[in-house]
Amino acid sequence: MELRNLLLRHSVAMWLLLQSFVLMTFCFNSATTCPKGCYCADQDKKLIVRCSEMSLKEVPKDIPNNTWKLYLDSNHITSIPHDVFKDLHDLEELDLSNNAIQLLEAGAFRGLNESLKILNLSHNKLETVNKEVFSKLKAGIKLSDNPWFCDCRLQEMIKTVSVKIGSSNDIICATAYPEEHAKKPFLEVAHHMDFCNVHKKTTDVAMLITMFGWFTMVISYLVYYVRQNQEDARRHLEYLKSLPSKQSKSEVSSTISTVV
Repeated sequence: MELRNLLLRHSVAMWLLLQSFVLMTFCFNSATTCPKGCYCADQDKKLIVRCSEMSLKEVPKDIPNNTWKLYLDSNHITSIPHDVFKDLHDLEELDLSNNAIQLLEAGAFRGLNESLKILNLSHNKLETVNKEVFSKLKAGIKLSDNPWFCDCRLQEMIKTVSVKIGSSNDIICATAYPEEHAKKPFLEVAHHMDFCNVHKKTTDVAMLITMFGWFTMVISYLVYYVRQNQEDARRHLEYLKSLPSKQSKSEVSSTISTVV
Protein backbone atom coordinates (compact mmCIF):
# COMPACT_ATOMS: atom_id res chain seq x y z
CA MET A 1 0.00 0.00 0.00
CA GLU A 2 2.80 2.38 0.92
CA LEU A 3 4.61 1.48 -2.31
CA ARG A 4 1.48 2.27 -4.29
CA ASN A 5 1.10 5.66 -2.58
CA LEU A 6 4.76 6.38 -3.19
CA LEU A 7 4.42 5.60 -6.87
CA LEU A 8 1.28 7.74 -7.07
CA ARG A 9 3.01 10.68 -5.42
CA HIS A 10 5.98 10.22 -7.73
CA SER A 11 3.70 10.19 -10.80
CA VAL A 12 1.94 13.38 -9.70
CA ALA A 13 5.28 15.06 -9.09
CA MET A 14 6.52 14.05 -12.53
CA TRP A 15 3.29 15.30 -14.13
CA LEU A 16 3.57 18.67 -12.39
CA LEU A 17 7.21 18.92 -13.39
CA LEU A 18 6.31 18.14 -17.01
CA GLN A 19 3.55 20.76 -17.00
CA SER A 20 5.96 23.34 -15.57
CA PHE A 21 8.50 22.51 -18.26
CA VAL A 22 5.90 22.87 -21.03
CA LEU A 23 4.69 26.17 -19.58
CA MET A 24 8.24 27.53 -19.30
CA THR A 25 9.00 26.46 -22.86
CA PHE A 26 5.86 28.19 -24.12
CA CYS A 27 6.66 31.38 -22.24
CA PHE A 28 10.23 31.35 -23.47
CA ASN A 29 9.18 30.85 -27.08
CA SER A 30 6.57 33.60 -26.77
CA ALA A 31 9.15 35.98 -25.38
CA THR A 32 11.70 35.30 -28.13
CA THR A 33 9.19 35.41 -30.99
CA CYS A 34 8.54 39.13 -30.64
CA PRO A 35 11.39 41.61 -31.34
CA LYS A 36 12.78 43.25 -28.23
CA GLY A 37 10.74 46.26 -27.16
CA CYS A 38 7.94 45.52 -29.62
CA TYR A 39 4.40 44.37 -28.96
CA CYS A 40 3.04 41.29 -30.72
CA ALA A 41 -0.54 40.08 -30.90
CA ASP A 42 -2.46 37.40 -32.75
CA GLN A 43 -5.59 38.36 -34.68
CA ASP A 44 -7.42 35.44 -36.24
CA LYS A 45 -4.17 33.45 -36.22
CA LYS A 46 -2.37 36.34 -37.95
CA LEU A 47 0.54 38.05 -36.22
CA ILE A 48 0.61 41.82 -35.73
CA VAL A 49 3.95 43.34 -34.69
CA ARG A 50 4.02 46.90 -33.31
CA CYS A 51 7.38 48.63 -32.90
CA SER A 52 6.05 52.19 -32.97
CA GLU A 53 7.82 54.96 -31.03
CA MET A 54 10.66 52.70 -29.88
CA SER A 55 13.51 55.05 -30.96
CA LEU A 56 14.67 52.42 -33.45
CA LYS A 57 17.48 53.45 -35.80
CA GLU A 58 17.13 50.44 -38.07
CA VAL A 59 14.67 47.69 -38.94
CA PRO A 60 14.78 44.86 -36.32
CA LYS A 61 16.43 41.71 -37.62
CA ASP A 62 14.29 39.25 -35.62
CA ILE A 63 10.83 39.96 -37.03
CA PRO A 64 8.80 36.70 -37.11
CA ASN A 65 8.36 35.27 -40.61
CA ASN A 66 4.60 34.90 -40.15
CA THR A 67 4.05 38.63 -39.48
CA TRP A 68 0.86 39.93 -41.09
CA LYS A 69 1.06 43.63 -40.16
CA LEU A 70 4.27 45.42 -39.19
CA TYR A 71 4.30 48.90 -37.66
CA LEU A 72 7.69 50.62 -37.56
CA ASP A 73 6.34 54.16 -37.58
CA SER A 74 7.53 57.09 -35.45
CA ASN A 75 11.13 55.94 -35.03
CA HIS A 76 14.55 57.23 -36.19
CA ILE A 77 15.13 54.87 -39.13
CA THR A 78 17.19 56.58 -41.87
CA SER A 79 17.49 53.88 -44.53
CA ILE A 80 15.95 50.59 -45.66
CA PRO A 81 18.65 48.12 -46.80
CA HIS A 82 18.09 45.44 -49.40
CA ASP A 83 16.47 42.12 -48.43
CA VAL A 84 15.54 43.30 -44.91
CA PHE A 85 11.94 42.03 -45.41
CA LYS A 86 12.68 39.15 -47.79
CA ASP A 87 11.41 36.38 -45.45
CA LEU A 88 8.10 38.07 -44.53
CA HIS A 89 6.02 36.36 -47.21
CA ASP A 90 2.74 36.86 -45.30
CA LEU A 91 3.17 40.60 -44.75
CA GLU A 92 0.22 42.63 -46.04
CA GLU A 93 0.74 46.00 -44.35
CA LEU A 94 4.00 47.81 -43.64
CA ASP A 95 4.03 51.20 -41.90
CA LEU A 96 7.30 53.14 -42.10
CA SER A 97 5.79 56.59 -41.70
CA ASN A 98 7.18 59.35 -39.47
CA ASN A 99 10.80 58.26 -39.63
CA ALA A 100 13.87 59.95 -41.14
CA ILE A 101 14.22 57.68 -44.17
CA GLN A 102 16.41 59.19 -46.88
CA LEU A 103 17.48 56.06 -48.75
CA LEU A 104 15.63 53.03 -50.10
CA GLU A 105 18.17 50.57 -51.48
CA ALA A 106 17.41 48.52 -54.56
CA GLY A 107 15.76 45.33 -53.29
CA ALA A 108 14.56 47.01 -50.09
CA PHE A 109 11.12 45.39 -50.48
CA ARG A 110 12.23 42.19 -52.16
CA GLY A 111 10.06 39.26 -51.06
CA LEU A 112 6.92 41.39 -50.61
CA ASN A 113 5.92 41.57 -54.26
CA GLU A 114 2.87 39.33 -54.00
CA SER A 115 1.71 39.73 -50.40
CA LEU A 116 2.07 43.44 -49.59
CA LYS A 117 -1.08 45.53 -50.00
CA ILE A 118 -0.29 48.73 -48.08
CA LEU A 119 3.07 50.50 -47.79
CA ASN A 120 3.19 53.76 -45.86
CA LEU A 121 6.28 55.94 -46.45
CA SER A 122 4.70 59.29 -45.64
CA HIS A 123 6.38 61.88 -43.41
CA ASN A 124 9.98 60.89 -44.14
CA LYS A 125 12.94 62.61 -45.81
CA LEU A 126 12.80 61.06 -49.26
CA GLU A 127 13.95 63.34 -52.09
CA THR A 128 14.24 60.78 -54.86
CA VAL A 129 13.80 57.01 -55.28
CA ASN A 130 15.08 54.72 -58.01
CA LYS A 131 12.13 53.37 -59.99
CA GLU A 132 13.45 49.81 -59.55
CA VAL A 133 12.68 49.93 -55.80
CA PHE A 134 8.90 49.74 -56.37
CA SER A 135 8.81 48.22 -59.85
CA LYS A 136 7.42 44.80 -58.82
CA LEU A 137 5.26 45.82 -55.86
CA LYS A 138 1.48 45.60 -56.17
CA ALA A 139 0.85 47.52 -52.95
CA GLY A 140 -0.78 50.91 -52.67
CA ILE A 141 1.97 53.29 -51.55
CA LYS A 142 1.67 56.46 -49.46
CA LEU A 143 4.38 58.97 -50.40
CA SER A 144 3.02 62.25 -49.04
CA ASP A 145 4.94 64.76 -46.91
CA ASN A 146 8.44 64.04 -48.18
CA PRO A 147 10.84 66.74 -49.48
CA TRP A 148 10.64 65.48 -53.07
CA PHE A 149 12.98 66.72 -55.80
CA CYS A 150 10.67 66.78 -58.80
CA ASP A 151 12.46 65.78 -61.99
CA CYS A 152 12.50 63.02 -64.59
CA ARG A 153 13.55 60.35 -62.05
CA LEU A 154 10.55 61.04 -59.83
CA GLN A 155 8.21 61.02 -62.81
CA GLU A 156 9.58 57.67 -63.95
CA MET A 157 9.23 56.25 -60.43
CA ILE A 158 5.63 57.43 -60.03
CA LYS A 159 4.69 55.60 -63.23
CA THR A 160 5.69 52.26 -61.65
CA VAL A 161 3.60 52.48 -58.47
CA SER A 162 0.01 52.69 -57.31
CA VAL A 163 0.11 55.88 -55.24
CA LYS A 164 -2.25 56.03 -52.26
CA ILE A 165 -3.17 59.70 -51.94
CA GLY A 166 -6.21 61.71 -50.96
CA SER A 167 -5.55 64.37 -53.59
CA SER A 168 -2.84 65.53 -55.94
CA ASN A 169 -1.68 68.02 -53.28
CA ASP A 170 -0.15 65.26 -51.14
CA ILE A 171 3.12 65.08 -53.09
CA ILE A 172 4.76 68.52 -53.08
CA CYS A 173 7.92 69.49 -54.96
CA ALA A 174 10.27 70.80 -52.26
CA THR A 175 12.72 71.45 -55.11
CA ALA A 176 12.38 70.87 -58.82
CA TYR A 177 14.05 70.92 -62.19
CA PRO A 178 13.07 73.24 -63.83
CA GLU A 179 13.13 75.38 -60.65
CA GLU A 180 9.88 77.16 -61.54
CA HIS A 181 7.91 74.11 -60.38
CA ALA A 182 9.23 74.10 -56.80
CA LYS A 183 6.57 74.27 -54.06
CA LYS A 184 3.91 72.99 -56.45
CA PRO A 185 1.92 69.70 -56.31
CA PHE A 186 3.87 67.22 -58.39
CA LEU A 187 0.96 65.39 -60.00
CA GLU A 188 -0.65 68.63 -61.12
CA VAL A 189 2.58 69.80 -62.75
CA ALA A 190 3.27 66.38 -64.30
CA HIS A 191 -0.22 66.40 -65.82
CA HIS A 192 0.72 69.40 -67.98
CA MET A 193 4.39 68.75 -68.72
CA ASP A 194 6.94 66.01 -69.24
CA PHE A 195 9.94 66.37 -66.90
CA CYS A 196 11.88 63.79 -68.91
CA ASN A 197 11.34 65.72 -72.17
CA VAL A 198 12.74 68.85 -70.51
CA HIS A 199 15.71 66.83 -69.33
CA LYS A 200 16.31 65.51 -72.86
CA LYS A 201 16.17 69.01 -74.37
CA THR A 202 18.61 70.29 -71.77
CA THR A 203 20.97 67.39 -72.51
CA ASP A 204 20.76 68.09 -76.25
CA VAL A 205 21.54 71.78 -75.73
CA ALA A 206 24.48 70.93 -73.49
CA MET A 207 25.82 68.54 -76.13
CA LEU A 208 25.50 71.18 -78.86
CA ILE A 209 27.33 73.73 -76.69
CA THR A 210 30.11 71.21 -76.02
CA MET A 211 30.45 70.37 -79.72
CA PHE A 212 30.54 74.07 -80.62
CA GLY A 213 33.26 74.62 -78.03
CA TRP A 214 35.41 71.84 -79.48
CA PHE A 215 34.83 73.11 -83.03
CA THR A 216 35.90 76.63 -81.98
CA MET A 217 39.06 75.24 -80.38
CA VAL A 218 39.99 73.31 -83.54
CA ILE A 219 39.43 76.33 -85.81
CA SER A 220 41.43 78.55 -83.45
CA TYR A 221 44.31 76.08 -83.49
CA LEU A 222 44.31 75.89 -87.30
CA VAL A 223 44.32 79.67 -87.63
CA TYR A 224 47.17 79.90 -85.14
CA TYR A 225 49.10 77.16 -86.98
CA VAL A 226 48.76 78.87 -90.37
CA ARG A 227 49.72 82.28 -89.00
CA GLN A 228 52.73 80.85 -87.19
CA ASN A 229 53.97 79.15 -90.36
CA GLN A 230 53.52 82.35 -92.35
CA GLU A 231 55.52 84.26 -89.76
CA ASP A 232 58.32 81.68 -89.83
CA ALA A 233 58.39 81.79 -93.65
CA ARG A 234 58.55 85.60 -93.64
CA ARG A 235 61.47 85.63 -91.22
CA HIS A 236 63.32 83.01 -93.26
CA LEU A 237 62.73 85.04 -96.44
CA GLU A 238 64.08 88.21 -94.86
CA TYR A 239 67.15 86.31 -93.73
CA LEU A 240 67.82 85.00 -97.22
CA LYS A 241 67.39 88.47 -98.72
CA SER A 242 70.10 89.74 -96.41
CA LEU A 243 72.66 87.33 -97.93
CA PRO A 244 74.81 88.89 -100.79
CA SER A 245 75.62 85.75 -102.78
CA LYS A 246 73.91 84.58 -106.00
CA GLN A 247 73.10 81.35 -104.27
CA SER A 248 71.16 83.32 -101.72
CA LYS A 249 69.24 85.05 -104.49
CA SER A 250 68.44 81.66 -105.98
CA GLU A 251 67.25 80.41 -102.57
CA VAL A 252 65.18 83.58 -102.17
CA SER A 253 63.49 82.95 -105.52
CA SER A 254 62.88 79.34 -104.56
CA THR A 255 61.47 80.34 -101.18
CA ILE A 256 59.21 82.97 -102.76
CA SER A 257 57.78 80.47 -105.22
CA THR A 258 57.24 77.98 -102.39
CA VAL A 259 55.42 80.51 -100.25
CA VAL A 260 53.25 81.62 -103.18
